Amino acid sequence: MRSRVQILLPFILLFLLPVSSHAQITLPKVFGDSMVLQRSIKIPVWGNSRPGAVVVAKLGNVQATAKADQQGKWQLTFPVFKEGGPYVLEIVESGKPGSKIKLKGILIGDVWLASGQSNMEWQVQQAKDAEKEMANANYPKIRFLVVEHSKLVKPQTDILAGKWKVCDAVNVKDFSAVAYYFARKIHHDQKVPVGIIQSTWGGTPIEAWTSREMLLTSPITKAKTLSADTLTVDREDFVQDSLNGIRFWDIVYNPQNNADKIVSATEYNDADWTTIDMPKVLKDFGIGYYEGMVWLRKKITLPASFHQKDITISLGHPEMNYSLYFNGQEICKNVWYGNPTHSYTIPASLVQRGENTIAVRIAMLWGGGGLNQPAEDIYITDGASTISLAGKWLYNKDVETALPKMLNYQYYPAVLFNTMINPVIPYGIKGFIWYQGEANAGAAYDYRKLFPMLIADWRKRWQQGNLPFLYVQLANYMKTKPLPSESEWAELREAQTLTLSQPNTGMACTIDIGEGNDIHPKNKQEVGRRLALIANKMVYKQECIASGPSFKSFRENGSRIRISFANTGSGLSTKEGKEVTGFAIAGKDKQFYWAKAIIEGNEVVVYSDKVTEPVAVRYAWADNPECNLVNSEGLPAIPFRTDEWR
Repeated sequence: MRSRVQILLPFILLFLLPVSSHAQITLPKVFGDSMVLQRSIKIPVWGNSRPGAVVVAKLGNVQATAKADQQGKWQLTFPVFKEGGPYVLEIVESGKPGSKIKLKGILIGDVWLASGQSNMEWQVQQAKDAEKEMANANYPKIRFLVVEHSKLVKPQTDILAGKWKVCDAVNVKDFSAVAYYFARKIHHDQKVPVGIIQSTWGGTPIEAWTSREMLLTSPITKAKTLSADTLTVDREDFVQDSLNGIRFWDIVYNPQNNADKIVSATEYNDADWTTIDMPKVLKDFGIGYYEGMVWLRKKITLPASFHQKDITISLGHPEMNYSLYFNGQEICKNVWYGNPTHSYTIPASLVQRGENTIAVRIAMLWGGGGLNQPAEDIYITDGASTISLAGKWLYNKDVETALPKMLNYQYYPAVLFNTMINPVIPYGIKGFIWYQGEANAGAAYDYRKLFPMLIADWRKRWQQGNLPFLYVQLANYMKTKPLPSESEWAELREAQTLTLSQPNTGMACTIDIGEGNDIHPKNKQEVGRRLALIANKMVYKQECIASGPSFKSFRENGSRIRISFANTGSGLSTKEGKEVTGFAIAGKDKQFYWAKAIIEGNEVVVYSDKVTEPVAVRYAWADNPECNLVNSEGLPAIPFRTDEWR
């Protein structure tokens, strides 16, 4: 989701040239100044040098050596260190003192690999209270390495780019918000330095993060994985795709055909444009899945009281790449998350008596596009009076050059494992944090197999035993439906819950902090906190309540069903003390109805006058359920169902 071009042609051509043997000692980019190394384990360090060379490394006052093999590869290990620092790491080839690497500012602490799709990638500057959080992010013992996006297809030994950065008010803006808030709490609670290796890419399926070898073990993924074997960096379509990528983003960021001057003008003739209601995502109007530049226009008559005043316009929450024009003049150009409030001042000199013209140029990417906030969040005001901008707008998607098609290799099986995970193995880590699943919701039953496969795959390759694997369950999202219904997102959440059967895994439930109209909910502070609670209990062995109520068992009791829960703390309750919501009940006909629910100790009694002989209960089984059951710590009950109906 970043604004940079993912693969540049000169870089591709570089890979097509013969690679010379290593003339001097080098380290992969996962190692660098200000890095954090893992405490309490033997610390691996590896790199390249002249074939057969003896490599001598010194971390603080501790020395380790290794001999390079015939390809010049070497790996050494330092003994166990306790948390602390800063240290200096020096590496030389024996007998060749001129070939020396010196890394400074190294801390010993806990390192976590943070991975997944966009909700893990979502940056601090995009999340809730961004300005306040960034201003107060002075944590010199928290360090991040953000792995650059790369889709080089075949297994790589080094990341494309990335550099360890100390957490401060400047650097923190680019960090994963979930990972930062997780790291902040771990650092505070455990009093140790924390390093995060962030390897994320929005919109990507779990198959892309899993190794080819593991994918070939399952009939779910074998055929598709084998079909991707022909992908090579020198293939004509790969090179062309990279050129298309450059052109793609050039169009997104730069209006084509002089459209910004022509289409934004008050006198522009938009009589043949299509009428559309705003706010809404454009795909909801029958456009379907479309990528391209869309223009919106609206004429609005302002009262005389607005004349000769600076006025304010709010666009709510538009798609991230857009430009706003008022009476032909550009008011803003937002690139990704440059303007978090989406509220702008229109100078008095542009405000005309009577009719005024608003134009918005929006990049419609990945099925988005539009002003997707509640109607009350799009308006224009002079401070005293407010005029809604909701309602009829005009739109046109054919004004500018079409975006070139991109092959999106990052979605292909094993590609991101090869190029964004493999290069950081076997860097010493404490465990993994993971937030992904949205891209796999359409095949949720497969995720029951795919997710445990990824966990086993990564653990095997790191060779540090059953490393802790902590993950986020999908938040509530999309429209709330009036009646109980089936839900792919509920099925995906169920697959995530079932994965808790794998050893040393923990799940943070976020069913209460999502946003119906935004797949990227802003409250990442609470997501990070809940992951850290699980780490505190499961990994650091603290006594605490780390997760919400979880389904334990049920029994039929006449016309009622009694549900028993674990992880209730000192008792079950509801948010704000209201009646229990979120339960549905069904008989043998499999027809679900909303149910009444009463809390009795660690149990909930569920019933409905419409179901006299109930056999099944579901809780929070929806894309965006209305549910409020919590434990004494205020943590939400995990969605579940007692049936196995497909």
